[in-house]
Amino acid sequence: MPSVTLERSRKKRLEHAHPWIFNNEIASVDGNPEPGDLVNVLNHQGRYLATGYYNPASQITVRVVAYQPLESEQMDTAFFAARFRDCLRHRERFIQDGEAYRLVYGEADFLPGLIVDRFGSILVVQLLTLGMDRCREAIVQALIEVMQPEGIYERSDVSIRELEGLEQTKGPLYGECPRHVTVTENGLLIKVDIVEGQKTGYFFDQRENRAAIEPLMKGWGYKSGITLQTTEQDGTEQLLPVNKSGKVVTFPYWDGATVLECFSHTGSFTLNACKYGAKKVTCLDISEHAIESARTNVELNGFTDRVEFVVADAFQYLREQVKGLDERTARARAAEQKVDTSKALAAGGKTFDVVILDPPAFAKTKSAVKGACRGYKDINLQGMKLVNEGGYLVTASCSYHMRPDLFLDTIADAAEDAGKVLRLIDWKAAGKDHPQILGVDEGHYLKFAIFEVRSKKN
Repeated sequence: MPSVTLERSRKKRLEHAHPWIFNNEIASVDGNPEPGDLVNVLNHQGRYLATGYYNPASQITVRVVAYQPLESEQMDTAFFAARFRDCLRHRERFIQDGEAYRLVYGEADFLPGLIVDRFGSILVVQLLTLGMDRCREAIVQALIEVMQPEGIYERSDVSIRELEGLEQTKGPLYGECPRHVTVTENGLLIKVDIVEGQKTGYFFDQRENRAAIEPLMKGWGYKSGITLQTTEQDGTEQLLPVNKSGKVVTFPYWDGATVLECFSHTGSFTLNACKYGAKKVTCLDISEHAIESARTNVELNGFTDRVEFVVADAFQYLREQVKGLDERTARARAAEQKVDTSKALAAGGKTFDVVILDPPAFAKTKSAVKGACRGYKDINLQGMKLVNEGGYLVTASCSYHMRPDLFLDTIADAAEDAGKVLRLIDWKAAGKDHPQILGVDEGHYLKFAIFEVRSKKN
């Protein structure tokens, strides 16, 4: 097998399990490997370190697939089938809810450049690198052997392929691939558009985080003066919700939260909010296609009467609500001071018990971090202003370059400007179908936090 020998002065990232070898770390290449071929990786003393596939046209020249010599000199069907079985065992151990999850997560599953999402009997694959693109047929055959799918659809329509000298592409690879598939997550029905939806059609990485909002959805009846009291009903004494007028409350979600979900995509947080008892949810996205997907999913689960849909830019919507809130606060003070309040109020001014912010990546490159900080600060600043006293801000970032400490610092800056005190209640990363290799910081991309929001002054 051909080999690459690494520079003596390089950082020992490979020894710390990082699977990427950059072109400036390579001292020499022996054996004339073709692009996509497997090569052995040696240190400057000639000692074996790993095996990976080679692409001299990429800044990441070698991507590691094994830390011991392989029996075969190519990644064939048997190679991929063995890896896929290992991936499947991991998911079946940790994902108990249905048959929808990320089956293969690139580097974290020792298959860099390959993503496979499972939607029941349909698989969606992304081939992101030249090495994986060359193995397309072996990958498909191995997936058929291990998973017995009804269809395999490719969504390699991502710009990262162009860095590998590849064109973007998508389309069916095997069997029958319907555009829409319906799967179950957290006990909820989700209809996914695998052809036109973002990435592979759905984001599985927030599965556990969506379920984490359950404790936030109930316990709000006290705000309306509703309490549980022992009351005679139909000739028997029952513990029932009673309002301040002494009347029994019949609305089943009397104790539920009012919720705003921004950047809703398929409405996944909205669905979980309704499942766990939310009173009313505002589901917002700038994309009409996304809102239609969310509306379909809400209808599938029978939550239509509790959800309103808004097609709008989240930044603009949040600012409008804050502007209306500020004007109403100023109007109330003016009325107390007997100042003319005849001027019409601005629209907006809605507040919520829970505000959920799950935006797309604002920083896709290191150079974009400064602008991303402004964006994250803006939405979190406006969002926390709309949280009712003692309510919760649920916020996330999927930008790898927005490191966890920087993300928290940005939110802290927003809280200072908003005059808020935040209590961190929960902090999570991606779910168990998105494992992380220690030492590979690029895998630590998702940050998810739940904060209780309190005001410094009334």
